[in-house]
Amino acid sequence: MNSENAQPRHGLSPALILGGLIVLAIVLRFWRLGDWNFQSTEMFTLRDSFTPQFRNPRPLGYLLTYYLVKPFLPLNEFGLRLLPAIFGVLTIPALYFVSRRLVGARAALFGALLLTFSHLHVNYSQLARYWSLVILLSAIYPYALYIGVRDRSRGALALGVVTGVLAALAHPVAILLLMGPAVLLAFQVRRLDLRRLWGQTSVRWAAMLLAVAAGLLAWRFLPLLQGWISQHDESPGGGEFLHPTLRQGVKQIYYLLGLSEGLTPPVALTGVAGIYLLWRARDKSLAVFLASLALFPIVFLTLISFRTPVSQYYLVPTLPVFFLGAGVFLDHLFKLDWGLRPRWLLPTAIVLLVLTAGWPSLASEYLNGRRYDFRAMAQWLQPRMAPGDIVFSDQPRVLTHYLTGTKVQHLEPDTLPLQESLHAVREIGPGAGLWIVAPTMGHAFRTDLKSGGLIDWIYNNCQLKYLTGKGRVDFRQQYLQIHRCPPANVAFPRPIASP
Repeated sequence: MNSENAQPRHGLSPALILGGLIVLAIVLRFWRLGDWNFQSTEMFTLRDSFTPQFRNPRPLGYLLTYYLVKPFLPLNEFGLRLLPAIFGVLTIPALYFVSRRLVGARAALFGALLLTFSHLHVNYSQLARYWSLVILLSAIYPYALYIGVRDRSRGALALGVVTGVLAALAHPVAILLLMGPAVLLAFQVRRLDLRRLWGQTSVRWAAMLLAVAAGLLAWRFLPLLQGWISQHDESPGGGEFLHPTLRQGVKQIYYLLGLSEGLTPPVALTGVAGIYLLWRARDKSLAVFLASLALFPIVFLTLISFRTPVSQYYLVPTLPVFFLGAGVFLDHLFKLDWGLRPRWLLPTAIVLLVLTAGWPSLASEYLNGRRYDFRAMAQWLQPRMAPGDIVFSDQPRVLTHYLTGTKVQHLEPDTLPLQESLHAVREIGPGAGLWIVAPTMGHAFRTDLKSGGLIDWIYNNCQLKYLTGKGRVDFRQQYLQIHRCPPANVAFPRPIASP
């Protein structure tokens, strides 16, 4: 269905509303952009942006930073996040223009409205990684390809191909979006006359595009997946964060709940409901296409998580599907006669309920940026360290960056390295110490400081010296503690003389 003519009849023009949303997006994504210290994964961006290489599995973001930002701005907290914030703003009009061709102007505006105020998208836009670029390109290329095939538009096909290639260069996981439609097409083709189908130009174009997508997937994604699995097989639990160890099944439930929490349950549910409404009443082929875009990556990555840890970030290419579907659902609410006056009262209330569900997390983004304050911790620790001191942290690269002249060791659940380091500082003498910078026990998706493990060792051998962090108004708690081992001003026991 081409819904170009489905414009709002009254009120402000769509162009004016879109302009207002873009202004809001600029404010929300640039406010306090450079205030927060680096987060662990941002250190990889800092490293790779100084020496970008095309052989990198995801080179596009690093190359853009190297050529567009580095000549003009220092690659500090603001400079490294500048392009992600710009990509985040551009996603708002990109989602609108694509959605307008598919579901109409009003539904597209609702989707853009939800995306503008999405705390998850604001966070990705203020994160010096490639994910806001992946979301931008994923909001364009699969839908442009669909429009190109449906409307036999060479311009849309060209746009889809170009942005699809760029998406694969931003991160190979973006190519997973096309695997769902490819599987559906394969099942349908088995029941039809291949020769008759091949005579249609649109089918030949679709087959060519799917072949290109399969080649890109094999070239970009499979080596990355193989390397990821090998890395975690060689060093189980060796990631930057102290994640909890979960049983199979529970881990997958948490993985899916993380997606729902990021979107907010109202957006996730209305997104699914909107796709269902498309299937029932408006455009079954579009509904099936949207469902396949989201389902294949979600199911595939959830199954992969039985074999190896899978980052929650890998689900970000599916996010535009939910915002598009939610826009359809909210648009449908305004078409119904609820028997109330004014007629807009109930649908407007529902829109506000969906929109404001994530506002506690959105407000919290400007309190601490969803980051542990390693910079403040380094400023406190630096003047208190003595020669020979050893420092451990679960984000060692970040703390090393801010703690000048100190190589920070990686804090892991295994306490043996801590025990060996404590023995080493005791050999140096009473002035030396072992410092542990660790998050407090927080929500279930992050820290693993539970009784019977690492936390007991810290309590038995160390003394709490300092705590820093900024309170949030959502469920996350991101406070850092610093412990000194052994406690300061505690005399060492003298060795007992041999008889």
